Amino acid sequence: MTARAGTSTMHIGELAERTGLSLRTIRHYDDVGLLPATARTGGGFRVYSENDVERLTVIKQMKPLGFSLEEMADILELFSSQEAGASDDAKAKLAAYLEKAVAERAKMARNLAQADQLIERLSGHG
Repeated sequence: MTARAGTSTMHIGELAERTGLSLRTIRHYDDVGLLPATARTGGGFRVYSENDVERLTVIKQMKPLGFSLEEMADILELFSSQEAGASDDAKAKLAAYLEKAVAERAKMARNLAQADQLIERLSGHG
């Protein structure tokens, strides 16, 4: 394997099990560059690290909020650069993404409230 020394690694099946995502979804995220495998085995199998689990968790959090693949890639890059000390431009971009996430979450909450009202009505209590 070509994984970094001293890091715990896993194959795609374990990553799928730990994150609740399908192998197909993980491969897609690899293909589009959102979640490149940490390494490959000599036989070409993808190998992932704990950092990849965290990265995939963040991707899963972004998905329902309607972020595009490009926005997801940008956010992940901003998070990585933030660890090294974010520039004012990076902070401004993150603030804009935060604003979008808050607005999308509010929209989802309104939709959920409407669904709850319909369920209440359907159950004969509305």
